[in-house]
Amino acid sequence: MTTICRLIPERCIACGLCAIYAPDIFDYDEDGIVLFKEEPEASQQFVRTEERKAVIKAAAKCPVRAILLEKENGR
Repeated sequence: MTTICRLIPERCIACGLCAIYAPDIFDYDEDGIVLFKEEPEASQQFVRTEERKAVIKAAAKCPVRAILLEKENGR
């Protein structure tokens, strides 16, 4: 089972917690709004196995649920 991480930037309040818990995954635009570090234009990406714990923690700590995780069957 594969995990997909989706960002909802309009919910982001630029608190910085996602970059604290998963600095290799998340970054910010010039307004402090969350984006993916490797693919800033993407609204979703697959979570690599080695990044899973950090991404789960970052999503759990997001106070406005701007980071969503979904499981995808068949991968």
